[in-house]
Amino acid sequence: MKRQQRTAEESSLEEPLINLTPLIDVVFVVLITFMLIAPVLHLDHVELANSGPAQEHALLNQSSICIHVKADNTIWFQGRRLSTQELEAKLKQEKKSHPHQVPQVIQDHRASFGSYQTVKNTLEHCGFDQMDVVLSPAR
Repeated sequence: MKRQQRTAEESSLEEPLINLTPLIDVVFVVLITFMLIAPVLHLDHVELANSGPAQEHALLNQSSICIHVKADNTIWFQGRRLSTQELEAKLKQEKKSHPHQVPQVIQDHRASFGSYQTVKNTLEHCGFDQMDVVLSPAR
């Protein structure tokens, strides 16, 4: 019997073997890391409540801290248009006089999200840990 020997051309045409074990190990480490970190993450969420027109009027009268964000992205507090710095000063005073009050942000649906985020960040900076968001629906 004659033994066939491979030539250099034939051996170079074969595909090299790729070891996937290190890649799979890395994927498992990343997966386990996400599984451990996910329960610890704190995400903001908004709970939606069913309300009709009668409940909206009652809800608006509950809080003495009402912040209105108009369609032109202006911020109003107690009937006055305020800048972000003025709003922060007023909210700090309100936090001292009404520490357990939950402020209401009444947002026009045409106002930008950035205005909402500015008001939210200002409330957090002033020490409020909750707020009610009241949306003006499209009519």
